Amino acid sequence: MEGLWRSVTGQDPSPEEYSGVEFWSHPERAGWLSKQGEYIKTWRRRWFVLKQGKLLWFKDSYVTQASVPRGVISMGTCQTVKGAEDVVHKPCAFELSGSGTSHDAMYFIADTEKEKEEWINSIGRSIVQNSLALADSEVVDYDARR
Repeated sequence: MEGLWRSVTGQDPSPEEYSGVEFWSHPERAGWLSKQGEYIKTWRRRWFVLKQGKLLWFKDSYVTQASVPRGVISMGTCQTVKGAEDVVHKPCAFELSGSGTSHDAMYFIADTEKEKEEWINSIGRSIVQNSLALADSEVVDYDARR
């Protein structure tokens, strides 16, 4: 959850958080979203890229290998993504959350309902894929211990 908390508080991500992720090339999903700040509840429009289990954002859509993300969330730290119009009282809003405590939720607004649903589906798939990868890495072969 440290990565999600760092993302919410606005601290720049360390390069280790996105090392090996070619975010500039063929993302699983990319597009403009508005993201709500944690302390100052303003909405900022950012370019988001979903790639290799990471959700990264940038100030503009011209993303190259030299670009430095403004934030990174590892899908491995996330548990749910769902609509959030009733929470933020804005259309096309959705929420990405981790362990369920109040500071572990981030809110986003897409430009259209269709884009909101596409982001929710893409992020949801990434969460599942990363949780399955984590589960596979934790499998213990008890037969090998005998």
